Amino acid sequence: MAAAPHVVILTSSGLGHVLPVSELAKRLAVHHGFTVTIVTYASLSTPGHSSPLASLPPGVSVAALPEVSIDDLPANAHLVTRILTVISRALPALRDLLRSLLDLPAGITALVTDMLCPAALAVGKEMGLPGYVFYTSSLMSLLSFLYIPELARTTTCECRDLPEPVLLPGCVPLHGADLLEPLQNRSDPVYRLMIELGRNYLLAEGFIINTMDALEHETLLAFKELSDKGVYPPAYAVGPFTRRRCPDSNEAKHSCLRWLDNQPDGSVLYVSFGSGGTLSTAQTAELAAGLETSGQRFLWVVHHPNDKDSSAAYLGTAATDTDPLSYLPDGFVERMNGTGLLVPLWAPQVEILNHVAMGGFMSHGGWNSTLETVAAGVPMVAWPLYAEQRMNAVMLSSDRVGLALWERPPLGKDGAVVALEEVAVLVRELMEGEKGAAARKKAGHLRDEAKIASAPGGPQDRALAIVADMVSLHRRSHEMKIVWQNFNPK
Repeated sequence: MAAAPHVVILTSSGLGHVLPVSELAKRLAVHHGFTVTIVTYASLSTPGHSSPLASLPPGVSVAALPEVSIDDLPANAHLVTRILTVISRALPALRDLLRSLLDLPAGITALVTDMLCPAALAVGKEMGLPGYVFYTSSLMSLLSFLYIPELARTTTCECRDLPEPVLLPGCVPLHGADLLEPLQNRSDPVYRLMIELGRNYLLAEGFIINTMDALEHETLLAFKELSDKGVYPPAYAVGPFTRRRCPDSNEAKHSCLRWLDNQPDGSVLYVSFGSGGTLSTAQTAELAAGLETSGQRFLWVVHHPNDKDSSAAYLGTAATDTDPLSYLPDGFVERMNGTGLLVPLWAPQVEILNHVAMGGFMSHGGWNSTLETVAAGVPMVAWPLYAEQRMNAVMLSSDRVGLALWERPPLGKDGAVVALEEVAVLVRELMEGEKGAAARKKAGHLRDEAKIASAPGGPQDRALAIVADMVSLHRRSHEMKIVWQNFNPK
């Protein structure tokens, strides 16, 4: 009996990467009989980000590439610079790992990298391995990466100074300032790394995208037209991959869920900026005052503020023993007793979003949180902080999607502190206003579409079956090649 196809999936750090990678691995193992090795980076791992890897089914294993030093990078090096440097310096260790796996009876059928690791595809090609990119964000975001080399070649100004809108195939128009945050400063070393990243995507034989038709219908059609012409490798929409809700258990129930049990249906605003997002000290204070002024019930997951880096918590660099609630305005915690619940650092987001008391979500708009919001049918206020989150906000607040309330900051106001009055108006509009009601209706429609997409035999299953068949075909072709070589020795 032939061994099961064996896929190696390389993931970078962050829950938005590790969680969907773990879901992809589970589906390939459970539904398609694959064995999967998930490869992580010891230099990028944090306990919180690794939690999805703690409960994997039989047939899925985890290997970690050893630590590499990035001590030579400046202390203020961009987050993406640090991540891509680790990935680059770990390539020799990855090459050794792949060789050792190839020597085993199962071999390797295909190499899959996540969206930040396509440089590894070149290593796979050295060994004759077919390579795919599992893109854990939107297709629009992928198109923006593919556009980077042309942008760098045809322009000399900063993105925010581009005179015309950026028109990516099948996407809503973008301002230059909406493009990926690491592109916003050409003098930063991360800009050159982003160009290289954009070029490396073209090493892939296909893109596995964590999206669905209801969110990106026009973009998927436009991309298919381009891939049919040979411009780009094909894309397969296998989303939405989101974490499953944990069964209710009084013993295991988080205290915030018990608090929600006592709130009226649809009355609570959930406030969270992801596992990596941080606000400045001043913005934290204004947000607190705005929530209080709004008069709305809220559940806020509070992180330590950081005045220099909006992604400071991403790699655990914001960790401190100080209570994050101590940074809130004097008396705020006491005044909000009963109206708002303040949770330090972490809360069970999927369970919160699916609670009947939930009426809205103020979010950084990371793609993982976006898909969890869609699956729960909850409208959003988008508050983008870093990475591709501003592009997500543009798409989610557009007439096409209509899930989120967001307005592009006035020219020159990017990064400015949002005043408490603006916060209060936004919160009231989402929870009580006409725009909020329209977003709530759209959210309900998207929830229904997400259920259809992820139903057994639905679009998600069909797209993943196509990917599995392609990978299996590679294996059969490789086996036939070996048989041919054995019968026709040189």
